[in-house]
Amino acid sequence: MAVMSLHPKAGEGASLAAYAQFFANPSYWRALVNSLEVTLIVTAVSVLLAYPFAWVLAFMVPERWQRLALMLAVLPFWTSYVVRSYSWLLVLAEKGVVNSTLVDLGLLAEPVQIANTRAATVIGFVHFFVMLLTLTIYANLKQLSPNYRKAATDLGASGIQTFIHVILPLTLPGIMVGAFLTFVLAIGDYITPQILGGNNELLMPQLIMMQIGRRGDFASASALSLILMAVVTIAYLACARWLKIERA
Repeated sequence: MAVMSLHPKAGEGASLAAYAQFFANPSYWRALVNSLEVTLIVTAVSVLLAYPFAWVLAFMVPERWQRLALMLAVLPFWTSYVVRSYSWLLVLAEKGVVNSTLVDLGLLAEPVQIANTRAATVIGFVHFFVMLLTLTIYANLKQLSPNYRKAATDLGASGIQTFIHVILPLTLPGIMVGAFLTFVLAIGDYITPQILGGNNELLMPQLIMMQIGRRGDFASASALSLILMAVVTIAYLACARWLKIERA
């Protein structure tokens, strides 16, 4: 792909024209910014929802019921990714379950546009990734010795103080790993934005597909793919550096 990105036209020498096009075209920059914004929102919301869920599974659900609870938590993974996306499209449609319920309850005078928006894309992503993060954080919480909480209580710490100063710092590595996996999978996903976003907002995966499907420009598609990979690599290095500092 690196070689292909340097040869925009067959028979000509190597050129950085495909990369120059990215930096010169505002719509290309906007696609990258859109991808980063959506991915960061999805990652943040998924973490905020997954941590309480994992906490409930780890400490509030009786031990004998935890396996069943975990099985119910991973049920969404048993359904095709494409089917889930189309299901959300039906749920969020103008006459879908969400709008119909809100109108029937009198909370809305008329249906609002949810499908084919960024909000729909975020909802579809969160539905999938919150379970992935839950499993990651749950495994981290289960590895913690109960003696940590007992020691904090003996020293006079309240439940909130124990969580902020003991539990949360010890589980941050698990959160970071799950957040990074969410970041990587979300920023390179094509299906969910294409189905739920409705092409109203251009993201990098869609831009790459457009270069191939509409223009047959494999050099630009390769260059854009490598730029996206560079962004993921930077995120990985930042995450790895942070984890290394924390462990030190």
